[in-house]
Amino acid sequence: MNRINSKLQEDKKILSIYFTAGYPNLDDTTKIISELEKSGVDIIEIGLPFSDPLADGPTIQASSTQALKNGMTTELLFEQLTNIRKSVQIPLIIMGYFNPIMQFGVENFCQKCQEVGIDGLIIPDLPMEIYESDYKELFEKYDLKNIFLITPQTSDERILKIDNISDSFIYMVSSSSVTGNQVGFNEIQEHYFERIDSMKLKNPQLIGFGISDKKTFQQATKHQKGAIIGSGFINYINKNTISTISKYINNLL
Repeated sequence: MNRINSKLQEDKKILSIYFTAGYPNLDDTTKIISELEKSGVDIIEIGLPFSDPLADGPTIQASSTQALKNGMTTELLFEQLTNIRKSVQIPLIIMGYFNPIMQFGVENFCQKCQEVGIDGLIIPDLPMEIYESDYKELFEKYDLKNIFLITPQTSDERILKIDNISDSFIYMVSSSSVTGNQVGFNEIQEHYFERIDSMKLKNPQLIGFGISDKKTFQQATKHQKGAIIGSGFINYINKNTISTISKYINNLL
């Protein structure tokens, strides 16, 4: 079974952490993965830095810019991850934009993902219809789960379609904003969480955007399976050493 699906079957709320590959230093990628697994995180999203990350707020944009300046590339990321499965078992997802994947070659990218042990992909700018017509079969060939995003503005009809072609979890964006652009959740967002819960989708949902501490993690997981933290974690490693990551994670759980 794919590691993501296996993790989702556990009777617990899921904590997924996003970080940008090659940040803060070029060779930090595997160190951060190891520390996150040791700290009790359930899923890790490895951000593939891109020069035009439209869905990301200033924190992740800045980390992507620095990672690119550090020299991070798609090729180098796969080199860094070559032996990662010798030491960690945690589900690993690459989150990035479609342009670098196309430049690398989509099938070549998928093959490399399988070789190094990547379990899934989050590609916010890959339209569902294009995925279904052009890439679904390819992703399945390499056992890569494709995770779609929904927002409060996504129609019920489209959510049901996404649920139908998904086979892991659905990434619930908490608001129509970019990452790291809010603190806490308002009543409208709470209603959104309840609305999606009432749809009884076959795939569990993880909420992202706006989660930065224990309170917001608990709010986000009241109705959904888990939550995703990105900007809050990057802000932490901006100010602290990688060796103290467990302290940050312990304060969330």
